[in-house]
Amino acid sequence: MLTLTHPAELDLAGNPVSSAPSSAPPECELSVVMPCLNEADTIEVCVSKALRAIEAAGLDAEVVIADNGSTDGSQRLAEKLGARVVNVPDKGYGSALMGGIAAARGRYVIMGDADDSYDFLEIPRFVQELRRGFEVVQGCRLPSGGGTVLPGAMPFLHRWWGNPMFSFMARTMFRAPIHDIYCGMRGFTKRAYLSLDQRCTGMEFATEMIIKASRFGLKIGEVPITLHPDGRRAHAPHLKTFRDGWRTLRFFLTCSPRWLFLWPGAIAFVAGLVGYAMAMPGAEIGRATLGAHTLLVASLALLLGQQAILFAVFAKMFALNEGLLPPDLRVDRFFKFFTLEKGLILGAAASILGGTLLTFAFAYWQQKSFGRLDYGETMRLVIPGVTLIALGIQTILGSFMISIMSIRRR
Repeated sequence: MLTLTHPAELDLAGNPVSSAPSSAPPECELSVVMPCLNEADTIEVCVSKALRAIEAAGLDAEVVIADNGSTDGSQRLAEKLGARVVNVPDKGYGSALMGGIAAARGRYVIMGDADDSYDFLEIPRFVQELRRGFEVVQGCRLPSGGGTVLPGAMPFLHRWWGNPMFSFMARTMFRAPIHDIYCGMRGFTKRAYLSLDQRCTGMEFATEMIIKASRFGLKIGEVPITLHPDGRRAHAPHLKTFRDGWRTLRFFLTCSPRWLFLWPGAIAFVAGLVGYAMAMPGAEIGRATLGAHTLLVASLALLLGQQAILFAVFAKMFALNEGLLPPDLRVDRFFKFFTLEKGLILGAAASILGGTLLTFAFAYWQQKSFGRLDYGETMRLVIPGVTLIALGIQTILGSFMISIMSIRRR
């Protein structure tokens, strides 16, 4: 049995925070963490600005460079100016930041890219918001949040389509109070970061932080900043527009099974029920008579709808089990109602009802000496029968899968 000795050792979900060295008492107020991969063009100016801002504001702070395997001497340049370099062997933007933040000694952490696109002279503004009680302070480069994008600092598609669209999606899907989801300059408390249990090792690290912070109910603030043109000359930016845009969309949908599966599935299922209600009695709409063909389409909607709803449950449970989402009371309520046995009974009942309809259809065919049938009439038995059997079997299989995924593991 685990015994906790101090309430600060619990994260926001009520779970114990790791007692690894990174959770030791802070040795300074602030750590400025910069991920670095061959940034010799700009690392010096970034570190210099950060140190100037720290000195001007009288902060008890450090600059940490999370080096991800640079071969251009970036480490030496940073150390020469007084930064502390942490070597992170695991590749990836998120991995570099995880390594740098784990090594940070500050109570607060401000992260920012080392490409000179962010002005580290703005550090005191983030610290001010953190001191006011915000647990995450997101920078905002876009005018919608008061920020400024200098000419040539952001590609056209990023500024006018990708970033505003994904920021809007974050506000809508996750209720994140931000206007610039992609901004890589942000501050947060070390304790809040540890409670989020970040998992993504790639560029999704930044969006994962905002999504989780919103879901956990952290106090999130926003600071308007100015984005400057990338100062690197030796290599192109690491960000790829369409590849990384797709990765963001994929991650958003993974973190929101409701939008990916549940709502589309529910709409399809209801549409299928409406189709059945109209096609079974042969309803007429204008000159159109709804019959067997409508039943087939309605059955397709029912089957796809049920599959999507089941996938919503699977995805939600996967995200919870992997720590991508915080605990959800709705899931707890669902499992108080749902049991494997109830799912098996419901699935078996649907299958039996469907088999009964097929039996009636077979008996009718037998009466006709197995000859030609009036498909407009018999298909009103066959199509619902086949659909009910399919829904029943999917319910049984889905119930087993949900039961398997609900098994608690360490």
